[in-house]
Amino acid sequence: MDVDGLNTGYAQDLLEEYLENPDAVPSEWRRVFESGSSEVVATHPGLARLLELLGDGNGHVTVEEEPGPPEPDAAPEPITDELLGGVAAAMALIKAYRMHGHLAAHLDPLGAEPPGDPALEPERLIPKLTPELQARIPASVLRMYVPGKTLADALPNLRETYTGTIAYEIEHISDHEKRVWLRQAIESGKYRSTLTPDEKKRLLADLSRVEAFEQYLRRAFLGQKQFSIEGLDVMVPMLDETVDLAAESGAHEVVIGMAHRGRLNVLAHTLGLGYDSILREFEGERTIDAVVATGEGGTGDVKYHLGAEGKRSTPAGEITVTLAANPSHLEAVDPVVEGRARAEQTDRSTRMGLHDPSVALAVLIHGDASFPGQGGVAETLNLSALDGYSVGGTLHLIANNQVGFTTDPSEGRSTRYSSDLAKGFDVPIIHVNADDPEAAISSIRLALAYRRRFESDVVVDLVGYRRHGHNEQDEAAYTQPLMAAQVAEHATVRSQFAQRLIEESVVTEDDAKALVEQVTTELRAAHEALKSSLAAPPRPEERIPASSTSDVVTAVSADRLHALNEELLQVPETFNTHPKLKSQLERRLQTVDEGGIDWGQAEALAFASLLVEGIPIRLTGQDTERGTFSHRHAVLHDVETGETYVPLQHLGDATASFEIYNSPLSEFACLGFEYGYSVAAPEAIVLWEAQFGDFVNGAQIVVDQFIVAGMAKWRETTRLTLLLPHGYEGNGPEHSSARLERFLQLAAQENIRVANCSTSAQYFHLLRRQALDPVGRPLVVMTPKGLLRLKQAASSLADLAHGSFEPVIDDSTVGRDDVTRLVVCSGKVYYDLAGHEERAKATTVALARLEQLYPFPVDAYGRLVRSYPSLREVLWVQEEPQNMGAWRTIRHRLEEPLRELGVPLAYAGRPWRASTAEGYPTAHLVEQDRIARAALMPAR
Repeated sequence: MDVDGLNTGYAQDLLEEYLENPDAVPSEWRRVFESGSSEVVATHPGLARLLELLGDGNGHVTVEEEPGPPEPDAAPEPITDELLGGVAAAMALIKAYRMHGHLAAHLDPLGAEPPGDPALEPERLIPKLTPELQARIPASVLRMYVPGKTLADALPNLRETYTGTIAYEIEHISDHEKRVWLRQAIESGKYRSTLTPDEKKRLLADLSRVEAFEQYLRRAFLGQKQFSIEGLDVMVPMLDETVDLAAESGAHEVVIGMAHRGRLNVLAHTLGLGYDSILREFEGERTIDAVVATGEGGTGDVKYHLGAEGKRSTPAGEITVTLAANPSHLEAVDPVVEGRARAEQTDRSTRMGLHDPSVALAVLIHGDASFPGQGGVAETLNLSALDGYSVGGTLHLIANNQVGFTTDPSEGRSTRYSSDLAKGFDVPIIHVNADDPEAAISSIRLALAYRRRFESDVVVDLVGYRRHGHNEQDEAAYTQPLMAAQVAEHATVRSQFAQRLIEESVVTEDDAKALVEQVTTELRAAHEALKSSLAAPPRPEERIPASSTSDVVTAVSADRLHALNEELLQVPETFNTHPKLKSQLERRLQTVDEGGIDWGQAEALAFASLLVEGIPIRLTGQDTERGTFSHRHAVLHDVETGETYVPLQHLGDATASFEIYNSPLSEFACLGFEYGYSVAAPEAIVLWEAQFGDFVNGAQIVVDQFIVAGMAKWRETTRLTLLLPHGYEGNGPEHSSARLERFLQLAAQENIRVANCSTSAQYFHLLRRQALDPVGRPLVVMTPKGLLRLKQAASSLADLAHGSFEPVIDDSTVGRDDVTRLVVCSGKVYYDLAGHEERAKATTVALARLEQLYPFPVDAYGRLVRSYPSLREVLWVQEEPQNMGAWRTIRHRLEEPLRELGVPLAYAGRPWRASTAEGYPTAHLVEQDRIARAALMPAR
């Protein structure tokens, strides 16, 4: 087999794999490598040396004529069984250091002895690797990258590399190229170069700022929570290094997610937030004048949850640093940060949403207890290599206090390290001692070089301690007395590093003290200025902006819809759509003229019309490309080649991107990701669809903490749209309800919009209104299942071209003067009532539909009830049990206009239940029939 210049690199990779496991490469390549005549083998530095030592390949040394007297050390080493065995033992030893060296590394700043591993002891091997035998083994045949001519020379360097204050776990990675790259990068010391004196001074100044900041806050605000970073102080310089390297690699933004510990320090020193802003939050706990909020304004959040954005100047230029706002739910912010980063990396002016991972870097700071403990971490890691979610590698930094609140590691996880979860995703792990600032900086350099090379995640486990309790009001010695005693006697990393630099004559003792005093002086001055400003009248905050009441034009001309409809049905000539699906789609050519535009067609037309108006769209979810109920088919599959085609990405006049992806079968991380994306892309409409509506239960934290409360807590809102299939159709308790009641319970201050459409045209106009409304709000849509193809729920072209979204739909089939009972319902149950056998007899009953449940359409509903002169009763009808659905949250709204009319309000639906629905289809039919008959009775 010839190996030319084009595939030499590939052959070299295969050779490395062959040397690890000969059976892992194809047989034809084994023959090449074993022939002895391959140029690839001959040019491998280690093998070339080994072949030279082995002479003719049969174990006999070839003695060549020397031009002059040989050097004393040039005599060839006789090949003996002991030497060959020694080479094998040396390879095993090197492998042991790479795999298990971390077990002997000195990672604990508090001095705990590492457990070690017998495989790391040279004299335990067979044959024993004595110093004499080590000196006979040339390092060049061992495929090491540490300096040294023999194993005896190289082994101390190898030991220092893998068992010092920094350690690595890389051998679990299945990709050979990544393993080899990491070995070379780690053992060559490329990213562990000694800092220059100026760099050391800057690092000491950074550590001084971190320590002085925490100590000032603790003295000035005794007893207030600050969640000090002390014990992990070096994390701030590590983040500074991260920002500089990201800018150097071309990033425009770094998006950071972290919990409370150290957050204030990061705000001050990584984002550059003024000391006065942080001090104001502390003063706010003493006087409301410091952080005034009006009655209808934002309720705010505690200081260690707030987000911020800052600009940093780096040697490579200016870069934006964003710290995402987050709740106390640990790790909940992880997917949000990933979504924000993905949005920054996406060019939404291109039709497919061109993705460039170099534009932004995601950084997640985890807790050592929460990283293995919170399932959202695993869900987020699972997104890392998926086309629709990848951000080109995330830097994960574990802020390892070696304790979780009061829980020891042995009580909080079943793994040795808090980082072990990442191994299942082929993520390299770097452990580093937080008391070695230079090693910590080098860990970031290696991590970001790996991310830049492979666009993959990497974990840095920063092992430190917690100088105080969980917070400043907490006594750590109650539950960790031995650790607390150790910490009390342990010098800070700043003082240790300062002492080192004093001994190296890099700084003087006075220099080191001056760095701390300078920060203290700055903080004191900012604090005094703030106190003076509090005497002035407070400036009230702005109210939360109301949800838009302006009329948004959502109709699209018939000519435009005709043209878009035809484009959506075009595929390349060579593309083979499934015959059955093709005939279904082609019917849309008739329905646009004859009527019968169903849900899938109306949605496609809404999306297409927005794209040509320049509105980007991102749609993800569970089986979303096709649709759970096979109604969407936004992604077509060639039945012969398997290739895909997305018509919405090929519209001639489109000026914005259409992204559509099937999501993993999870909710928490996926919905959090879309929330983050939508925050960073306010001009886009971002939609997430559940397979069934009740699946949103798995993302309740995202709903509660971000979607509905983000505006009140952080003045952060989005156009994020949730599509939740909802409706009682006899499919049992798990696939009937999208838990409408939960969203309505969470609705206040016009924070969200909730709708339950009954026609495809209503859905069309709702989507367009959501995208075009100048005031963005999250939208929750109870989407249908059975209605997707129901003829009565379909619409005409005129409904799309001339209509608009109607929050209330009246009954046009009855004589208004005859109506004595007005039934008000929402969604699919309307068709159960309208199609019931008793409907024709109920001539005094009108059926009205409430299409928008929040904000409640007060005026439209008032006009509705006042339009029936003979009205004696209003009946709310729902499929859900009485303690669920909309009834309990909108009842007061339904009653308000009835009081002046003297008309009572009644309820018809399922009684109070613990479970959402019946488990048997026959029981469901009986219950639906009972509800319909109760609704269609004459007024009492």
